[in-house]
Amino acid sequence: MIDLSAFPITRKWPAKHPERLQLYSLPTPNGVKVSIMLEEIGLAYEPHKISFDNDDQLSAEFISLSANNKIPAILDPDGPGGKPLPLFESGAILQYLAEKSGQLLSQDPATRYQTIQWLMFQMGGIGPMFGQVGFFHFFAGKEYEDKRPRDRYVNESKRLLGVLDRHLKGRAWMVDEYSIADIAIFPWVRNLVERYNARELVGFDEYKEVQRVLAVFLERPAVQRGLKVPG
Repeated sequence: MIDLSAFPITRKWPAKHPERLQLYSLPTPNGVKVSIMLEEIGLAYEPHKISFDNDDQLSAEFISLSANNKIPAILDPDGPGGKPLPLFESGAILQYLAEKSGQLLSQDPATRYQTIQWLMFQMGGIGPMFGQVGFFHFFAGKEYEDKRPRDRYVNESKRLLGVLDRHLKGRAWMVDEYSIADIAIFPWVRNLVERYNARELVGFDEYKEVQRVLAVFLERPAVQRGLKVPG
């Protein structure tokens, strides 16, 4: 029997199946990256809901695993060397799971680094910029009379969508084949137009290639399952 009691997070969220990878998350764009990845690679996992309503992300138990008090985070009982591995930051988790499973990250060095390049593009650009559009257009920031902050992020989001649209022309996915780059990027694109209601604001209908690939992404059974985790 695997013992995870040394990790304080298991006191607040006990592991019913300690032999499985433990996922601490919520169905946000960053959260579903990892649940989609886990569904795609078929790795057994146990999800735990981190409720923002209850400030779970600020609890000492959660911060003991995720120093930046952000979801998602994982605790893999079968990490490198057979030892448990705690890990936070969705991009790092995607890369770890790809390497652990040997899936969705090419072994060809050039393709591998191109995939990581687009993963970093999402982490440093799409996520922060789309998230700010959400704040200033959909959440509390929409009440601000000064629309200059909103417009700054809207314009940058349009630029990033343009980058995606040009790159995807003639391509099925971000790199040669479906990869962690797609799993990182398209939950955020979906969130921008569906959750944040920013389709018209960013002129999403102009980005035909992004629309095309997003539609195919959302048809994948593993994506559909992962978008609902944790329930």
